[in-house]
Amino acid sequence: MNLFDRLARVVKSYANALLSTFEDPEKILDQAVLEMNDDLIKMRQATAQVLASQKRLENKYKAAEQASNDWYKRAQLALQKGDEDLAREALKRRKSYADNASALKTQLDQQKSVVDNLVSNTKLLESKIAEAKQKKDTLKARAQSAKTATKVSEMLGNVNTSSALSAFEKMEEKVMTMESQAEALNQLTTDDLEGKFAMLETSSVDDDLASLKKELSGPSLKGELPPGRTAVSSFRDADIENELNELRRKARDY
Repeated sequence: MNLFDRLARVVKSYANALLSTFEDPEKILDQAVLEMNDDLIKMRQATAQVLASQKRLENKYKAAEQASNDWYKRAQLALQKGDEDLAREALKRRKSYADNASALKTQLDQQKSVVDNLVSNTKLLESKIAEAKQKKDTLKARAQSAKTATKVSEMLGNVNTSSALSAFEKMEEKVMTMESQAEALNQLTTDDLEGKFAMLETSSVDDDLASLKKELSGPSLKGELPPGRTAVSSFRDADIENELNELRRKARDY
């Protein structure tokens, strides 16, 4: 791989990482809630400013009305005293304050409408933020589940199933070979043990045969009868020969 290929791979990986960061649902939801909270703070600040302005207008309106009423009373007093000119001047002042109070009343009514609208929108935004936080938690949980499912699918996709199965088949074949070798070795051991017992049994038969031969070839080696024996012994010798032949046959069968 040359330098340009490596550089291209680095740039591509960085771009993918940056894109995934921008498209991360959790970060998008957190950012949305953060922006909504910022808007709520601004709306509360604006409401506070409008309320302060409304309070100032109310104070000015009340002061203008009070001044208008005071000058009206002064006009009455001047007229009662017979001073019409003074009464006229008092009424002029009273009209000036009354006009000012009327203008302030108009502004105050408009201000109240703005305040009511701000308060209503602030409460609505607070409700929307609470709803958004609940949805954010739900969506983040769903996004996390989707990420987990994607990772599991990718892991399963990267598993070489044929290679894994081939490894299991090779291991199974190896185990079967080991079992066959163990069985053959066990069979050889068993056959060897049986052969040893057969040799022992054959040796025992040979010993018995030698003992019988020794007994038969003892006193009557030259065809003479032993002392005290009669011709009946020949029949017994024939029986012994028959038994000896039977033992020989059995020995051959072994």
